[in-house]
Amino acid sequence: MLILLAEWLQGLQPDWGWLRLFQYITFRAVMAAMTALLIGLAFGPWVIRYLTSLKIGQPVREYGVQSHLKKSGTPTMGGVLVLLAIAASTLLWFDWNNRFVWVVMLVTTGFGAVGWVDDWRKVVNKNPEGMRSREKFFWQSLIGLLAAIYLAFSVSETSFIRVAELFFRWVSSGFSTDLPPKADLIVPFFKTISMPLGVWGFMLFSYFVIVGASNAVNFTDGLDGLAIMPVVMVGSALGVFAYATGSSVFSKYLFLPHIPGAGELLIFCAAMAGAGLAFLWFNAHPAQVFMGDVGALALGGALGTIAVITRQEIVLAIMGGIFVAETLSVMLQVSWFKYTKKKYGEGRRLFRMAPLHHHFEKKGWTETQVVIRFWIITMLLCMVGLASLKLR
Repeated sequence: MLILLAEWLQGLQPDWGWLRLFQYITFRAVMAAMTALLIGLAFGPWVIRYLTSLKIGQPVREYGVQSHLKKSGTPTMGGVLVLLAIAASTLLWFDWNNRFVWVVMLVTTGFGAVGWVDDWRKVVNKNPEGMRSREKFFWQSLIGLLAAIYLAFSVSETSFIRVAELFFRWVSSGFSTDLPPKADLIVPFFKTISMPLGVWGFMLFSYFVIVGASNAVNFTDGLDGLAIMPVVMVGSALGVFAYATGSSVFSKYLFLPHIPGAGELLIFCAAMAGAGLAFLWFNAHPAQVFMGDVGALALGGALGTIAVITRQEIVLAIMGGIFVAETLSVMLQVSWFKYTKKKYGEGRRLFRMAPLHHHFEKKGWTETQVVIRFWIITMLLCMVGLASLKLR
């Protein structure tokens, strides 16, 4: 919004050259991060008091880690603070004509709504399980599929009308329209290796990335500060990829597909980083508020959508290795338990407890040790992911 205001004022006052600053994505990204940070810090205490007054306390599973029982009653749904800070800051500093930012914001809002309903059922019904998994998966799938369908045709088009025309052309042609090479799956650390996906492949793969990333962050959100800092780091790194992909100069130099408009996603990523750091101020151990599904599902969906737009799905898996490990630990634990129960009549476990962070707690690591060590691993993985920009 401010960029449109700056353009209008510059038209009235041509001598105000300093208004040209608003044309630079990097300047607006810094301001978006600062704005989101200040909003989060300013409204954080009020949000915590409000959630506490509503008695929106986090229920804790009795069969979980015993040291967590003392956290029962801590206000949850604090992810609302993160989402509001991101939305306010992004709306102030991004170019409203950019289609990609709107898509990411809609996906974030959609997954946030699903998480809000899940959290509400947990705290109102006092049921730690919340929304039934089938119901939650249905709404996640609907949002993910709609985003995947739109993104399949928006890579090479710059307006919603043109995207709609391309979609109907694809349908009328018997679903035979091909996507441009920039929509291929890029293999990092190689200059020219990419995998053509086709329209159906692009949609299916994008759906799995968006929904998978959403659930992966949600699995990780189990300790004070554990999920939010990796989100900040991975989101910031994806912002670098978005900036490079949206630049015709940098994308050509770095052998990345040039996707016009993708650079504006840096504003959203910066706002997410600022809002995340503000939330960490209150979520650091011992946490005053928990993020809840409303924040975890939304932020994970945002990361997945940005990765799809910038064509860095594999890099997301590398930088978000903690998210991947947490998800795999749950999948392996459940699968192995069911298999051994069917074969031996007694379910057995691969890990002492899943997700993975609870396994290390059961081994004797303190909560702070688990969180900080997972942060360090994420920082190293983000460096590896960023190295793929040049090492090709």
